[in-house]
Amino acid sequence: MAPIRSTSGPKPPAWEGNCDDQIDPESAATASLAAIALSLAACGSDDVTPPTPLPAPTPTPTGTPTPTPQPTTGFNVSNCINQVIPGTGGVTVAGAVIPDTLTINLDAPSGFPNGRRLEDPVIDVTLAVLFLDLATHGADTFARLPLGPAANDRPFLADFPFMAAPNGTQVAGATGGTNFAFNNSPASSFVRVDRMGMPAVATVLIGSGLRNSYNDASTADDVDGDFVPELGARLTVLTNALADDLGRAGLTPCATPIAPAS
Repeated sequence: MAPIRSTSGPKPPAWEGNCDDQIDPESAATASLAAIALSLAACGSDDVTPPTPLPAPTPTPTGTPTPTPQPTTGFNVSNCINQVIPGTGGVTVAGAVIPDTLTINLDAPSGFPNGRRLEDPVIDVTLAVLFLDLATHGADTFARLPLGPAANDRPFLADFPFMAAPNGTQVAGATGGTNFAFNNSPASSFVRVDRMGMPAVATVLIGSGLRNSYNDASTADDVDGDFVPELGARLTVLTNALADDLGRAGLTPCATPIAPAS
């Protein structure tokens, strides 16, 4: 056979043998890549069935877009602070927080926020009246969620100091008597106990920069509205962050959404 060699013409050389012939190594080194490709493509049996053309892939159907929720620019918390807390004889959330005092209505059932019993879930009730629509949900809604202990592991004492007995074996003092130093001053000598009315408010609705000032302030400062801007701003920020979570949990927020300006 004649060896394959490169040519100077515009067309690549044809294969002049069959697919079993040997290619001269020296000539192959100078052969055109195009010529080799065309030659190899010609090798094969006449019995080979031409390949069946594959059908073009079916275009992926365009899915139906999910409807976009009605956008909001935030929430108005006015309804939250003006709603009446059930069982308090008409006390609103604002009235329970400002001024922050421990108030007891003897004509209403006892229990936080009408006074406070040792077993009252104070924090859970506070959060419920701040964030939930009390016309739809009770103030005990969060307390009834199975997230925390249902009760103390030991019952409260019926007499002073009323707290439950300690767990384990306690080492008793070597002498009898009492370790309490009672102050028998008249009631007029006492001004206030720091934030005993709504203790969770300082943690939830007062920023860290104002917390010491808030805890040390008097009820007169509350009445003057010194902390009203902070209380409203923090409640708004938390409501904006938690409203969708409350909705997914099947709970109705007390705040109302603010639609964007058209």
